[in-house]
Parts: sequence; C-alpha cells; structure tokens
Amino acid sequence: MTVTEDMKPGGNSAADTTKKKDRTHWLYIMVIAAVVLGAAIGLIAPEVGKSLKPLGTAFVALIKMIIAPVIFCTIVLGIGSVAKAATVGKVGGLALLYFVTMSTFALAIGLIVGNLIHPGEGLQLKPYEAASGSDSNATVDFLMSLIPGDLPVLPTLVVALLVGFALQGMGKAGEPVLIGIQHIQKVVFRIMMMIMWVAPIGAFGAIAAVVGATGWAAIGSMAILMGAFYLTCALFIIVILGSLLRVVTGLNIFALLKYLAREYLLIFSTSSSESALPRLIAKMEHAGVSKPVVGITVPTGYSFNLDGTAIYLTMSALFVSTAMGMPMNLGEQIGLLVFMIIASKGAAGVTGAGLATLAAGLQAHRPELLEGMGVIVGIDKFMSEARALTNFTGNAVATLLIGKWTKEIDLDQAKAVLSGARPFDETSVEGH
Repeated sequence: MTVTEDMKPGGNSAADTTKKKDRTHWLYIMVIAAVVLGAAIGLIAPEVGKSLKPLGTAFVALIKMIIAPVIFCTIVLGIGSVAKAATVGKVGGLALLYFVTMSTFALAIGLIVGNLIHPGEGLQLKPYEAASGSDSNATVDFLMSLIPGDLPVLPTLVVALLVGFALQGMGKAGEPVLIGIQHIQKVVFRIMMMIMWVAPIGAFGAIAAVVGATGWAAIGSMAILMGAFYLTCALFIIVILGSLLRVVTGLNIFALLKYLAREYLLIFSTSSSESALPRLIAKMEHAGVSKPVVGITVPTGYSFNLDGTAIYLTMSALFVSTAMGMPMNLGEQIGLLVFMIIASKGAAGVTGAGLATLAAGLQAHRPELLEGMGVIVGIDKFMSEARALTNFTGNAVATLLIGKWTKEIDLDQAKAVLSGARPFDETSVEGH
C-alpha cells in the first residue's frame, strides 16, 4: 500500500493530521471500554454473555466483506510502488530486498513464538451457527443475511498480481488506471473506517461470549497472547535489530531509542507510526543519512517494512486456530507465511487493515477459523502500540543500514548525534 497524502512530506497540515488522530483515539477508548464491559458481563452473567455472540460474528462478517477489495487495491498499487522504488537504482532495490527479508523473518518469528506458547489453548471457541443450533433466532439470522458474502481471497490475490504487473508493463499508458484504483482504494478504506467504528460493538459481543463460555480462562489466554507479543517485539528490536545495527554500523540500539524518544511518545499516544513520519525523515537526515536515501527508504518502508505487524499477523493466526480447537499443521503454517509475505504489504496506513489482512490469511487457508476472529477484535487495540513502535524502529534501523551499505551516511555525525553531542533542532521538522 502506498503512503497516503497526509503521511507524506508536504502533505496535509499538522492540524488535519491531529484531527484524524483524535478521532481514532476516541475509537481506541471505546474499544477498551467495550472489552472491559464485555468481560464483566461474561463473568457476572455467563448466559447473557454467550447470547451476545452474534454481535462479534456480525462484525467479523463485515470484515470478511471488505477483505477482497482491500487486498486487490493494495497489491495492485503495491506492485506499482515496487516498480517506482526500483527505478531509483541501487538504493531502491537494496531497500526492497531488505524489507522483504526482514518481513519474512518477522513473520517466521511470530510462528515460532506462537508454536512455543500455544496461545488460545483451552478456549474451545465455536462458530455462532454451531452454538445456536435449533435455537437459532430468526431475527438474528435475518440481520446476518443482510451482510454481503465474502469474495474468495486467493483468486483475488492472483488477479491483483496479474493486473499490477500488466499495468507496470504498460508504463505511462497504465498510469490513468492506477490513479483510478487509487481513488477506489480511498473509497474502500473509507468503508473500512466505517466498519471500524462499530468495532466496539463487535468487541463487546465477542469478549462477552468467550468469557461467558470459559470464564477467567479466556482472560488469562488473551493476557498470555498480549504479553508474549509485547515481549517478542521487545526482543526483536533489542536482539535482532540491535545486533544488525551494531554489526553493520557500530551504532548502539539503545542510543537510537533514546534519540527517537519523542517520536515514541507521539506514536504511543496515537497508536500509529504514520504520525511520526515527517519527524523520522528529519531525524534520519540529522543523523547523517543522505537525503536521497532517507527520501526513498523511509516512505517505502512505511508500506513494505512492517516488522511488528508481521509478528502480530502470524501470532494472532495461531491464537485463533488454537482457540477454535483446530490447530494448523506445519504445511498450513508455511502456506500462511507465504501468503502473509505478500498480503502484509496491505496492512499499513488505515485502521483495521491489519485485521483485514489477518482475516484474508485465515480465509485463504482455513475459512472455518474466521469465526474465532471476534476475540482478536477485542484485544487488537491493546497490541497496536507494540506494532506501531516496532514498525517505526524497524524503519529507523533500515535507514541507517541502507545508508551504510550504499556509503551514503556520515557515521561520525551519526555517532555524535546519538551520543547527544549534536542535539536535534526541532525547527528542522518544518518542510518535512
């Protein structure tokens, strides 16, 4: 997915961005409140909680409805971004190779950790249809039938790849079509945001139902997943990214984290790494990386270098499969990994796209597991900060590494900046 205009240097004003983040912040608070209320009802009145399951099922159905359009638009435009980045020569090609490698590695780490901790074990989630049986409510069934059916994901992915490469081969003649798909993508993402505003209702019903059915076991299982995810992201940043940074550039990861402290605070308050994009560009240039390398690596990384999101996708998929009592075998996990390498490129820039990508992966490999996604909806927001912080750190490290590999970094400047000897001038953010 390409970075939207409000994320680009010279895009919309800071006031506009703040306004958008404020609205998302309210959504975040509503989801947290819904999760707490749902868990309370599930514990206090288990039967009432279980009866609320259709709310979560309906929300998942809405997510399923939008999967195919999201995948199609993001993959077609993503291929266009790859072609554009590759034309800038060595920097673009090296950046894309690094991004694909690290994303694959992060996805694999998510699978390894998921197999070690077995998140969701013992929950025994059941689809709404199976749970309702002969007691099915006619009104609920009618309302559920109003939600359009989902489109097959794998054929959509294949068509998107073919269309993307065809437009790439057409050159300038294909640009009007790409522009048209960009406009369609805006409509699709607007629909996605409309769906996400009912996420609190879906989370409320899903959490109430699972807690009503399994009690404190559900809360413990969700806490294990969140804790394991946060720990995995922290280890990924410190061990994996830190080691790469030390070996290639000689720089210290903790010094970099301290240098980006203000950006982390901004990301934590908005649950989005996009809010700190202009500041990352300015700070990487101040750290001695040349403008061309920063200008190519950072925006491209925001679409293709999503380490935190990659870890989240595979760990959450294993959580759902285990919670449903239908764990994936090794072959299915490898297939999921390959699918996510491609589909995860559409998991940036809009609230809910990560959920849509997760749903796409489950639907492509084990459609019956989609019914268990309601629980993930409830705890997704609790993991969003770790995703955003990991994505952001991954892009900062990538910029320094690619600067070193292309000999486009002043390491003396970088060391002086990270040591605090040459502090960052906040006024330099203007113009980025």
